[in-house]
Amino acid sequence: MNLDFSDAENTFRAEVRAFVREKLPPAIRDKVANGLHLTRDEHVFWQRTLHARGWGGPGWPKAFGGPGWSPVEQYIFEEECALGGAPRPIPFGMKMVAPVIMAFGNQAQQERFLPKILTAEEWWCQGYSEPGAGSDLASLRTRAVRKGDKYLVNGQKTWTTLGQHADWIFCLVRTDPEAKAQRGISFLLIDMKSPGVTVRPIITLDGAHEVNEIWFEDVAVPVENRVGEENQGWTCAKFLLGHERSNIAGIGIAKRELARAKRIAAAETKRGKPLLSDPLFAARLAEIEIDLMALEITNLRVLSAEAENKAPGPEASILKIKGTELQQAISELILQAVGPYALPFGGAAPGPAHAANRAAQYLNLRKLSIYGGSNEIQKNILAQMILEL
Repeated sequence: MNLDFSDAENTFRAEVRAFVREKLPPAIRDKVANGLHLTRDEHVFWQRTLHARGWGGPGWPKAFGGPGWSPVEQYIFEEECALGGAPRPIPFGMKMVAPVIMAFGNQAQQERFLPKILTAEEWWCQGYSEPGAGSDLASLRTRAVRKGDKYLVNGQKTWTTLGQHADWIFCLVRTDPEAKAQRGISFLLIDMKSPGVTVRPIITLDGAHEVNEIWFEDVAVPVENRVGEENQGWTCAKFLLGHERSNIAGIGIAKRELARAKRIAAAETKRGKPLLSDPLFAARLAEIEIDLMALEITNLRVLSAEAENKAPGPEASILKIKGTELQQAISELILQAVGPYALPFGGAAPGPAHAANRAAQYLNLRKLSIYGGSNEIQKNILAQMILEL
């Protein structure tokens, strides 16, 4: 197992770093640096900038318009983008539904949907969670009844991130209520402009409108918008969740935020000395940095296995658990470093610029250990795989 980067990979890293430095607008970089929400136009601008360079679909094969990068090149690209302050691509189209359409969709679906995902002409959101079906997705109740060449969809989805911007939503729906929970589910692509679709905002702890609930009332969906066979949508769902979880660990983001924590701790003082020199604070910072180094090695082991065409084992769940816990721990450390200056919500805040929006960001990141399969569920998976419980 080789965990060292090759000369070609290091050259590629330098190329990505230079590109981000040159092409990323300072206004977007500053928003990312301060944990502020980007507008749809800002996300679209950056996606189209990457697409113009041929990097629009980092994990896509060349056959579908991607660069055809190896897993290691994808890792380097995402790390350098994060360290350079670039926004993460909105994953719902690029990293979730697109791989499903590539793997399970027919040629007509691939030709219709994939190019517009790549160019950011169409924005996607995810229709998985429901009020009574979150981590236990098989309990979903949104119903799709076939009427000729269409399905009539009725039900509710919730925690739909950025659904207020979306042109399309990919949904898990129940098409056979008599079948066993996981066998009566289908995977539909639904136009958000269809009559009967209602989007209602959910205001989160940080005061932002980031997530929504989506209602479907007799929404007509063409049968041709079903991906895969009827009642076989659970296969697509599991495939998609694997891509979602691999996208959550965010090692590059954690590195960037840890460096920020060090800068803030060097600027803040305690009893007339830099907070960074405080033994208790420095010990906690070192503990997080050691955990992050261990997580990075685990991630490199997964990449090495993928390069040798070996299926990842329990490492995927470990990456999800530890990656999200570390991002939360770093945000908590920054909150502690800026002290009472972190308290104000929105608008102009007293104190140094690095304290602005820290409480809101801390609260927003509580979601990391929940979505994509809660960390408790991931620990159950680890117990089953490693301890055979």
